[in-house]
Amino acid sequence: MSDTGYGDFEFERRFWVRDLPLDLLDESPTVIVQSYYLADEGYALRVRVQTSGGAPALDPALTPVQVLDAYEDRFDFCAVTVKGPMNSGTRYEAERELDVAVGLQLVRRGGERIAKTRHSVWLGDDGWVVDVFAGANAPLVVAEVERGGPVTDLVVPSFCVTEVTDDRRFANDGLARVPYGAWADEYERELARTGPRFLHGLGHTRRGD
Repeated sequence: MSDTGYGDFEFERRFWVRDLPLDLLDESPTVIVQSYYLADEGYALRVRVQTSGGAPALDPALTPVQVLDAYEDRFDFCAVTVKGPMNSGTRYEAERELDVAVGLQLVRRGGERIAKTRHSVWLGDDGWVVDVFAGANAPLVVAEVERGGPVTDLVVPSFCVTEVTDDRRFANDGLARVPYGAWADEYERELARTGPRFLHGLGHTRRGD
């Protein structure tokens, strides 16, 4: 829940990354496995387990179930989250923390899963997270910035190729249902035809160094 007067709404923008600078990789990343019990037209019911940092980055060849097995003793946070559709960087999101042992069983027993390593980095005036996906979603990398209010007048790092905030294919619930690896080549061809794009109506978006 946002503590800035917006209630259960999150404000974020997301970008597709082709070549991530290695010096931005967090030495103590977070490992995340998420299970989607519902994912339909932007509405989602998600259970997430994650480490609190210090775990080694995922081998991208691992499946989500293999990640659960390999990192089971390292997971120390779990939550169930209800989400609404994304609309120009704004999305309803209500979360409640769960017992980790219960959460692990829920992730194992139901839903479509994704696994990823999350790196945190401060760039300019914003904190960013960079998600490196594993399993059927490899080699996808997505960078995300979140604020306490609408993400306007954003300086986009140079490694971010194009914005995917409103592209449901790149939402985590979308990736759980139709993994990126199945359409990565098609997307590269699409991007070559259309070129990069960025959301309008959110102030001045410009590229940084």
